[in-house]
Amino acid sequence: MKNQDNQRKDLEGKIALVTGGTKGIGKAIANRLAQAGARVIITARNHPGEMDLNYHFIPADLSVASEVIKVADEINELFGGVDILINNMGANTYPGGGYSSLADEHWDEALQVNLLSSVRLDRAFLPKMLEKKSGVIIHISSTSGQFPIWESTMAYSAAKAALNAYSKMLADETGPQGVRVVTVSPGLTKTEAMATFLKELAANAGTTAEEMTQKLFERVGGVPLGRMAQPEETAELVYFLVSPKASYITGTNYIIDGGNFPVT
Repeated sequence: MKNQDNQRKDLEGKIALVTGGTKGIGKAIANRLAQAGARVIITARNHPGEMDLNYHFIPADLSVASEVIKVADEINELFGGVDILINNMGANTYPGGGYSSLADEHWDEALQVNLLSSVRLDRAFLPKMLEKKSGVIIHISSTSGQFPIWESTMAYSAAKAALNAYSKMLADETGPQGVRVVTVSPGLTKTEAMATFLKELAANAGTTAEEMTQKLFERVGGVPLGRMAQPEETAELVYFLVSPKASYITGTNYIIDGGNFPVT
C-alpha cells in the first residue's frame, strides 16, 4: 500500500500549468496531475465554474501575445516558474467547406490559437527550465495534423501540423539541456467542443448530430474500438509522459485514437 501511495504522488512538489484547463481534455489532465501530487495552475478565457478551486486559476486569452506575458509574469512571481507545461489550448472553430470558406482572419486565428500560443508559452517558461536542466513540455496536438479532412479541418489541421514539426525541433534543441518535449495527438474525443462541432456540421448539412457522428466515423476510416475516447484516457497518457517513468521519452508524437490512424 505504501508503494502505491508513492506512485500516486510521484509529482509531489512539481508545479504544472495546464492551458485550456477548465473543460474537456485539459480539465481531465489538470485533475490527473493534481491526483499525482502536482500543484496545478490552469488558464482559460472563462472562469472554471464548479471546478476544484484549489487550482490556481488565471483568466487569459492565450491567442493574444500580451495575455501570455501576463500569465507568465504571474506564475514566475508566485511560483518561480513551472516544472510541467501542458500546452492543451486549441480549437477548431473555423468554417468548413475547404479553401474558399476560409478568409485571412480564419487562418490567422487558427495559427494564433493552435500554434503560436504554445510557441510563446514555451519561450516564456523554457529559460528557467533550462537553467535547472529539468522540465517537461507536452503539446496537445491532434490526429488532424497528420490526417486532415479538407471539408471541416483545413485551417486547424495545417496549424496542428506546424505544431507537430515545431515540437519535434524543440525537443531536439532542449533535450541535451535536460528538458523533454513530447506531443500527444488525440483522435475523436467525447468533449463539449466535439459535441458543438458535430451539431454545427449537422446543422449545415441538414442532418442530425447522431447521423453526422456516424458520417465522421466513416470519413476517418472507422475506429476499431468503436467509440470516441474519454478525456480521462488521454489524461492518463499525459500523466505517464510527465512522470519520472517516462524520463527517456522526448521528441515523440503519441497517437491516442482507438486504432483509427491509417498508418503505423
